[in-house]
Amino acid sequence: MIPRTHPRATDAGPVLSDILGRTVSTWDRFTSNFVVAYRAGWDASPEAGESRDWSSLEWAVPLMEPSLGRLGVESAEEDRRAIFRIDVRLAPGDREPTRPEWSEIAQRFARAAGIEVPGDEQGCRWIAVQAQPGQLDLIANLVRHDGSWQPLPSGLLGRLAGEARRLEDDLGLISPQRPATRGVTVAAERAAVLLTQIGDETSGSLAGARGIVEELAQRLVGHPHAHVREAAHRLEWTARRLRDLQQDLTTTATALSHPSATSPPAPAPGIPTRSAATRSGARTTT
Repeated sequence: MIPRTHPRATDAGPVLSDILGRTVSTWDRFTSNFVVAYRAGWDASPEAGESRDWSSLEWAVPLMEPSLGRLGVESAEEDRRAIFRIDVRLAPGDREPTRPEWSEIAQRFARAAGIEVPGDEQGCRWIAVQAQPGQLDLIANLVRHDGSWQPLPSGLLGRLAGEARRLEDDLGLISPQRPATRGVTVAAERAAVLLTQIGDETSGSLAGARGIVEELAQRLVGHPHAHVREAAHRLEWTARRLRDLQQDLTTTATALSHPSATSPPAPAPGIPTRSAATRSGARTTT
């Protein structure tokens, strides 16, 4: 089981569209099994008491409500992108969890990420959706019901990875295995820590550079001179490449820390081989 965080966004609609692979709309009806869990105590139904499948837009709008009218709310880093997403993928060859198990996975990752706190009535709104087999996506609005910003915990990736290992043990899922050689293991762990620090979305080495590039692009995009606007577009592409690089580094760090259980063992020297191609009160839907 491999968890991954995504760059934060300002609107839940495009994030949900990316997960679905299509634009959210009032005509796009979800089955009752699509949303497997959501914030404890949140009556997410657009129309209370109505027993029907809700559209993707009807899920996106309530997620955005805490942000509406609070455009000035921002994180400690002066970041107003409040929509936070985690995706969780099963290891290749793993069994498909049942719906209650997916619900437990969602709830526990929400707690590990700090967006679900038992007893916190002013906490974040979040939903967990399953758009395809073997994957879960959790979307949260970091603007709380009381209008304040919910900070993400330090060492977030480590917290998520640790919860993934516990879930694998509790639910009998495939757990990625570490290399047998301790020296190789230590080197991989150190490399994973370094790559995580570099690619961290908020405090990594690339985060500052990407922030500067994005800010310059926003300032120049409406410039009256064509060559300046062209430079702004190049900066936008540069920012996207930096974002992709951050994600690649994070994915590589996760792979180094938790190599796939299906990876073949390294061949012994000199032997030719063939090339091988806790549950909380979070509510679940019914």
